[in-house]
Amino acid sequence: MALKQVSSNKCFEGYQKVFEHDSAELKCKMKFGIYLPPKAETAKCPVLYWLSGLTCTEQNFITKAGFHQAAAEHGLIVVAPDTSPRGCNIEGEDESWDFGTGAGFYVDATEDPWKTNYRMYSYIKDELPKLINANFPTDPERMSIFGHSMGGHGALILSLKNPGKYKSVSAFAPICNPIQCQWGKKALGGYLGSDVSKWEAYDATQLVKSYPDSHLYILIDQGKDDQFLSAGQLLPDNFIAACTERKIPVVFRLQQASSFWNRIGYDHSYFFIATFINDHIKHHAKYLNA
Repeated sequence: MALKQVSSNKCFEGYQKVFEHDSAELKCKMKFGIYLPPKAETAKCPVLYWLSGLTCTEQNFITKAGFHQAAAEHGLIVVAPDTSPRGCNIEGEDESWDFGTGAGFYVDATEDPWKTNYRMYSYIKDELPKLINANFPTDPERMSIFGHSMGGHGALILSLKNPGKYKSVSAFAPICNPIQCQWGKKALGGYLGSDVSKWEAYDATQLVKSYPDSHLYILIDQGKDDQFLSAGQLLPDNFIAACTERKIPVVFRLQQASSFWNRIGYDHSYFFIATFINDHIKHHAKYLNA
């Protein structure tokens, strides 16, 4: 599968690159960012996949998160794909910010007119790793995943639906129980139809209830003053309760404001992500480099 390099920038002795390719799953051109740490020049490296949130492209994470220094130090290749197919000329794909373009929700759609192109779950699970492993100095046996908001949802469901595939998982402000929130109901209803039982296959809180063992290393950071937390879109308590019932350990950190500047705390933005990104890189490096 041919890759076209879009950009390349030297960064912490490695390279932040962006490539474009024709996706067989999504039937359109797709872009992804990939950071190659200096270690990749001489050795095969583990791969950490980042899934972004609503409205994002591959650019948001690679330009805003500030992950490069930690990734370089720990010798991790970091891949950041786009969040949906682009330019498929589907009627209604650009009508709203939380459905269609930029909002693939990491599911394989079953409903017309979305089912031909909107197959982000299979793209992230199968096509993209095969592409990365075929073209870059990776160790295919060492792979982890993390993400933000809709992408946090994506990271959780991919790890829960594929036991053993990922060494670790983490998320910033993930959508934890989409069958119970408005974002999820809109996306899952549109892509999967009205049968709610089909939605459960893409809901982390439902999936964890039948996860086969406890060997899943989960870290979740959530800003206390996240506007979408208070609006009931994220529902982390439901996920934590389900994990507790199944005795699956989760490190959940509700990040609060300093009392000195006690006006506003951590929100849903990349300022929040950048604050704690090094902790997440370290979390994954612990298991990827074990």
